[in-house]
Amino acid sequence: MTDTALALIELGAVLFVLGMLGRVAGRVGMSPIPLYLLGGVAFGQGGLIELRAAHDFGHIAGEIGVVLLLLLLGLEYTAAELVTGLRRSWAAGLVDIVVNASPGAVVALMLGWGVDGAITMAGVTYISSSGIVAKVLDDLGRLGNRETPVILSILVFEDLAMAVYLPILTTVLAGLSWISGLRALAVALITITLVLVVALRYGRYVSAIVDSADREVFLLTLLGGALLVAGVSSALSVSAAVGAFLLGIAISGSTAHAAAKMLEPLRDLFAAIFFVAFGLNTDLRAIPPVLGWAIVLAAVTAGTKVATGWWAAAREGIRQMGRARAGAALVARGEFSIVIAGLAVSAGAMDGQLTALASTYVLLMAVLGPIAARVVEPAVTLWRNRGRREPQVS
Repeated sequence: MTDTALALIELGAVLFVLGMLGRVAGRVGMSPIPLYLLGGVAFGQGGLIELRAAHDFGHIAGEIGVVLLLLLLGLEYTAAELVTGLRRSWAAGLVDIVVNASPGAVVALMLGWGVDGAITMAGVTYISSSGIVAKVLDDLGRLGNRETPVILSILVFEDLAMAVYLPILTTVLAGLSWISGLRALAVALITITLVLVVALRYGRYVSAIVDSADREVFLLTLLGGALLVAGVSSALSVSAAVGAFLLGIAISGSTAHAAAKMLEPLRDLFAAIFFVAFGLNTDLRAIPPVLGWAIVLAAVTAGTKVATGWWAAAREGIRQMGRARAGAALVARGEFSIVIAGLAVSAGAMDGQLTALASTYVLLMAVLGPIAARVVEPAVTLWRNRGRREPQVS
């Protein structure tokens, strides 16, 4: 069998199984993300059958999935709404850093991984998965909820914080001078500032560039522009997700509405592949030795994320149910956490244990996050009614 034939068979099987898993999730009324993740784990390294050809395709397709998820999320909001949200949520962003980065740093120090390991694991436990959160909010129909701007503000703050964190982490792991680190940091901050200025002041021109009455031209221009902006952002040590999100912010009016409608099917396809690709990259054999620590971190940081979202929503005057939804939505960790662990390992700063712990932790949180977002409403309702009793019939 040729390599091409094998790749087509594996990819076709993956997509078919994704469809079946999505159908099962729809029948039981849950998000399909946990099933996509577990399906990827089952056929990844150390799983039932290792799909090497699908793995190669899944990497780049997964990156496209994240770009599309954040692009469509950005299309839901204007640049003015973004700036207003960041101004209101900066305090929540700072609290988010302290309470969610600390557990990872503490565990790394307890395991004897030193300062480098502490800085690395702090990033792993700190940042929520923008891709998973965006997918869950869309699946549950919560994009228009009052607490959603609070959630998005925190996510954007986190992604922008990554633009500061990643150059620092790279400098520390590589043993480079602080001058080199400051140079990389300056480039990242200048890039973000320029993109924000373009989005705020020249968004109408961006919309005019990508808009077209021809659907084919519109799709090619829009998708090509999104990938281009994401790639350039990533090359400049800024998150590709941030680049895609800000491009979505810059596109406004009828162009944004038409773009969202056109890209939704592509987003759903590539987002599903992203979650499977993440599972394919998780080695089942590395999980047992670090499972205990991963569970401890998952329990602690799930609570700290819920507390962060609750507090941030409360500051905006949102009621209890909205506060709970905001906290639960932020629980999932994902793509950034794995990228951070990969940087540490590729730099030779850590052994395989850090990657194993990070992968196991992220897998747990990526499964727990969508479930928490789904069950938070009935859980809060049950808690509210815990003291009530049904009237007795005489």
